[in-house]
Amino acid sequence: MGFASSTSNQCAIFFSLFSAILLISALRSADASIHIYDRDPLREVGTAYLLSGGSEGVAARSDDGRSYIRFENITFWRSKAAADQHPNMAYSSGLVQVIIFEAANRDNIGGSAYGGQRSICCTSDLAKLEGCKQGEVIISPSPTDKYWPVVMNVYFRGNMLSTHMKKNKKVNIKRAGMYNLFFITCDPKLKEMRVTGRTVWKNPDGYLPGRMAPLMKFYVFMSVVYAVLSLIWFFQYGRHWNDVLLLQHCITSVIALGLLEMTFWYLDYTYFNNTGTRPVGITTWVVTIGAIRRTVSRLLILSVAMGYGVVRPTLGGITTKVLLLGITYFVASELLNITEYVGTINDIAGRARVFLVLPVAFLDAFLILWIFTSLSKTLEQLQAKRSSIKLDIYRKFSNALAVTVIASVVWIGYEVYFKATDPFNERWQSAWIITAFWDILAFALLCVICYLWAPSQSSQRYAYSDGKGDEIDDEETESLCRETPKGISLVKQDRKDDNETSDPEEETEDGKRE
Repeated sequence: MGFASSTSNQCAIFFSLFSAILLISALRSADASIHIYDRDPLREVGTAYLLSGGSEGVAARSDDGRSYIRFENITFWRSKAAADQHPNMAYSSGLVQVIIFEAANRDNIGGSAYGGQRSICCTSDLAKLEGCKQGEVIISPSPTDKYWPVVMNVYFRGNMLSTHMKKNKKVNIKRAGMYNLFFITCDPKLKEMRVTGRTVWKNPDGYLPGRMAPLMKFYVFMSVVYAVLSLIWFFQYGRHWNDVLLLQHCITSVIALGLLEMTFWYLDYTYFNNTGTRPVGITTWVVTIGAIRRTVSRLLILSVAMGYGVVRPTLGGITTKVLLLGITYFVASELLNITEYVGTINDIAGRARVFLVLPVAFLDAFLILWIFTSLSKTLEQLQAKRSSIKLDIYRKFSNALAVTVIASVVWIGYEVYFKATDPFNERWQSAWIITAFWDILAFALLCVICYLWAPSQSSQRYAYSDGKGDEIDDEETESLCRETPKGISLVKQDRKDDNETSDPEEETEDGKRE
């Protein structure tokens, strides 16, 4: 009982804090395969002081030595006050432990559940009860591999301010999994210690993290399908250049931006895979192009829903509001994407990302509401004008849009479930589907829009016209009902000029035939 009371204040929240740090480190891991430490400090968790060195999915292939974690110039720096507490000739004056383990074996880090508490470090009481070594991290061997978790001890000597890991120390990864790296010390005198250097994480096919590797092939596929769509669209676009509407010019810009975005994503991932670091220039370009594409796409859908160029020649007084909404959406989307993809994502960036998601989500919800409200009004106007061709197109467009929104809501629910049930990314090999789905959905909706508003000789039938032609089209009214004394007959109507007159003899002849 004495032991439990003496350690409860220090260890009561160990398990939850340690799990939280694992989760935060997992959120960082998608950034780069070369993790750089620039005098990074330790944080206190229970009786231990630790620093998360990274977390990545490694797709190992048996024992070919192509997957590994390599330590380069890792140096631990302690304060002068801590160094001066030890004699000059002391063999060991401080211990730092470097630990690598799979997320599935995270419970192997930490010790006794005595009194309902867990502790990372072995205390004097735990040493008596559990037989662990006081002042070191409590490690239980993995049930599948007795050599895991990997533990490397690094000692300070005498009163020196720094100590180094073995030069270019490499740990081979033999089995695919989500691996975590921690620098841990149980010595309170080293709580102000800093870490410098870097670690290199390599998969069999390159430096791209395991859960991101499938996206490189995915963006090749998306680049090809966008290229095919571009060829088909631009062929029609060039053939009917004289009949192209402003709406179709906007669709062309969205297709071009989509092709550029997918191509740049592939280039970004290829560079990342070959070097282990993300190219800041290419990544900045690709997220900017993506933000522009999403903004233009949403404004295009909103303008179509309002009937721009179909039931109204301009947006009128709401043009400024639409443009202001577009600028706001672009800025919010750009900030979110830069925070998520450009540069190293640390704990602060992770919290910033959560904060920046909210404006984008709010703007998307507002846009969806505005789009469907405007679409309802446009359908009513087309019904009132008896424009059956345009009405049919808009009904198909509204159905496709409704399916897209429903699919988005369902997928968001699945994404929340996926992340909630996998906080440590143990299903990392299928996590790329979460990102890929949104690109596939956007492309599918774009294909529907291209089909409905494809350039053709009759493109002008989509255009706004201020006259009777807007109410009665040749294609819409090949026959009208006309009541006669003998009954009702169908008579084909031909378009005539305003100054054209009918021939009485022809009318008489028509009457006889009738």
